[in-house]
Amino acid sequence: MARAKKESLTQRELLAQALVPEVEQPYGVPGNWVWVRGSGCLLPMTQKRPTGDTFRYIDIDAINNKDQSVSVPKELSVSLAPSRASREVKEGDTLFSMVRPYLKNIAYIDAGLADCIASTGFFVCRPSTNMKSLYLYYLMISGYMVDGLNAYMKGDNSPSIRQENIYNFAFPLPPLPEQHRIVERVESLFEKLGRAKELVQAALDSVDTRKAAILHKAFTGELTAKWREENGMGLESWEKKSFAKCVLNMQNGISKRRGSDGVSTVVLRLANIDGNNISTHDLREVVLDNNEIKRYSLTTNDALIIRVNGSYENVGKLIHIKSNNNWAFCDHLIKCRFDTAEVITPFMIYLSLANPYRKFVEENMVSSAGQNTISQKSLEKFSFECPTLPEQQEIVRILDSLLEKEQRAHELCDVLDKIDQMKKAILARAFRGKLGTNDPSEKQQSQRVSCG
Repeated sequence: MARAKKESLTQRELLAQALVPEVEQPYGVPGNWVWVRGSGCLLPMTQKRPTGDTFRYIDIDAINNKDQSVSVPKELSVSLAPSRASREVKEGDTLFSMVRPYLKNIAYIDAGLADCIASTGFFVCRPSTNMKSLYLYYLMISGYMVDGLNAYMKGDNSPSIRQENIYNFAFPLPPLPEQHRIVERVESLFEKLGRAKELVQAALDSVDTRKAAILHKAFTGELTAKWREENGMGLESWEKKSFAKCVLNMQNGISKRRGSDGVSTVVLRLANIDGNNISTHDLREVVLDNNEIKRYSLTTNDALIIRVNGSYENVGKLIHIKSNNNWAFCDHLIKCRFDTAEVITPFMIYLSLANPYRKFVEENMVSSAGQNTISQKSLEKFSFECPTLPEQQEIVRILDSLLEKEQRAHELCDVLDKIDQMKKAILARAFRGKLGTNDPSEKQQSQRVSCG
């Protein structure tokens, strides 16, 4: 009886019931705004099962989490429909992945996607009459929502949130005309940042093209042709080798996140990987016992390989351990110790940047629930043409010199992260009611986007 009564309530009544008490409101908003639970501004999700011969399916792998959009829905036979294919989507909905929400697998459903069916791994955010669909979308991709919902994650293998976490979450809700103005302002600013990002990306692509050409010459022998001639050697001195032949051992990292008996030890995480280097910012420590320290310790000239990551571009990346800091490493990473009779570590680091290695990793990684993984067994099968140790040293010497110049050029235009930070700042201001049409801070942010 109570359920029937609840379903008969008007949107205004549901909104009134879902208002957030003042003491529980996350931050101050303008006086004509209200704070409301998700249950008061979101419509219930609906189910839909595939029919006919084929259907279009949106799972987490179909989301581009760089720009929060659906890349390409999967065309599946109805007879092969997965059991998770049951979320109905409509134009104006926003999909929000409940699995690892920090990966931001979020997307807006436009008219071209309205016939799709989504995975139950998504919460389908469908606005009620008191909320505009694009206002809801921009709110769901904001740091306030993503970071706030991350706090409710539970589970080790696939940490997730629950539907109730979103229904009970506090949503800032301005009047409809104000929502419309916020959307217009956000899209105007995002459009300007998008144009700046395209210019920066073009400059970076030019640098990356030159870098790829240099690496190609290095690992086909062209870069050191003169050196071989001076040393009375030819390309026949190069030997086909497998990754397995060059490695003494590989080992996945420790999954331990806390301990009480042992020594407090730095355990490197994905957050400590900066390009192909280690960042010492925000190092975390875990108490490890003597056996764990011995098993998971890193020494000079070891390499770390990113085993699992939400971005496929990072999977398989090699990082050179250049000093012995008595650090350990987490289970998202693989420790690789090379046989110095076969290869030198800096040579292998550069090899991992070249197209053949990157292509091999992309073809052999496994993707699931928004995570991409490469295994030790797969890596062992990678093969490459390998020069002698002296020529490896010469290749590294030349690349150090050439790519240092490329890196300087790269850094001149390295503002992509700043643009993403500006977008986050714009959304943060938008949902606090501080995104004014003549806000000087917005102009300052736009002026800071440049290539030089």
